[in-house]
Amino acid sequence: MTIKRISSGGAFEAKLGYCRAVVAGGFVHVAGTVGQGDTVVDQCKSALATIEKALAEAGATFADAVRVVYYLPDAAEFEACWPILSETFGANPPAATMIECNLIAPEYRIEIELTTLAPV
Repeated sequence: MTIKRISSGGAFEAKLGYCRAVVAGGFVHVAGTVGQGDTVVDQCKSALATIEKALAEAGATFADAVRVVYYLPDAAEFEACWPILSETFGANPPAATMIECNLIAPEYRIEIELTTLAPV
């Protein structure tokens, strides 16, 4: 099986020893991704932009998504992201889960982990 690793060059990748995405077994597995900004909406948009770049490098798009997991330290903030997520996935929504938990640093309001089909 061929494995392709995709790095975004982010600081956490080098510190923690992981890559942004791995293409393997017919899927693109995108690591949990946080974004920049002051609000959960800003961070959601930023995280999705980082994910989109990794997907493009893998030859995939959000339309190929099959599974997404959202991690938030405050579940009450999730509703503000719904319009962004609905627009991002459009007519191709993946199976989804939202988990309330602590993130790697207190300034982060959302982390997004995504799995898509890999291009053939």
